[in-house]
Amino acid sequence: MFSREVMVQNQVGLHARPATFFIQKANKYKSSIWIENEERKVNAKSLLGVLSLGITKGTTISILADGPDEQEAVDALINLINSNFAE
Repeated sequence: MFSREVMVQNQVGLHARPATFFIQKANKYKSSIWIENEERKVNAKSLLGVLSLGITKGTTISILADGPDEQEAVDALINLINSNFAE
């Protein structure tokens, strides 16, 4: 298992369009991926799960992955968040 923390900096947080970009990126990897915010942990490949966290600007989240490409997956998702979801 591999995990890292990141602070969400874009204006709308991880809602609607940014969440869609995040999920699309997560689904490119074989590993199981989760987002953890405080005590809640959801599947990073599930739109409803991600939206249910209500992640806003300035929120620090943990991204966890377990599988053959776990570090690559976490690093790619962290980079996506740090780029403010610029594709």
